[in-house]
Amino acid sequence: MSEASCHVVDRTRRYVLRGVGLLAVGIGFLGVVLPLLPTTPFLLVASACFARSSPRLNEWLHEHDTFGPPLAAWEEHRALPRRAKWAAIALLWVSIPLSAYLSGNLVVTGVLAAVLVTATVLLARVPTLDTAEPAANEA
Repeated sequence: MSEASCHVVDRTRRYVLRGVGLLAVGIGFLGVVLPLLPTTPFLLVASACFARSSPRLNEWLHEHDTFGPPLAAWEEHRALPRRAKWAAIALLWVSIPLSAYLSGNLVVTGVLAAVLVTATVLLARVPTLDTAEPAANEA
């Protein structure tokens, strides 16, 4: 691959990652105002995308008054808040079966079922941050 084509691939990759990151921030923002939609998992996706594509956007995200604290909690504890974890799992179990049903395609249904099980297992294995624990430990 020539040097010029490598630059095009790198630039395209950065734009795609920025786009996915911005979409994740948008969905995360909806999670702030919609009680069933989790915020933290989408912010983690956005942070991962921005870390690889835009240091400026990553810094903005981490310093944001609303979005920064959940990211700081993840970085400090490597755990998701209980509410965010179970909301993410519930959202998976509502949206993926609905998508599978609407697709009407057996192959798509199988792929979605595999995604559902895998994502559920991965989320369930993430440690849970109990917001009551730090206060109890300080007493």
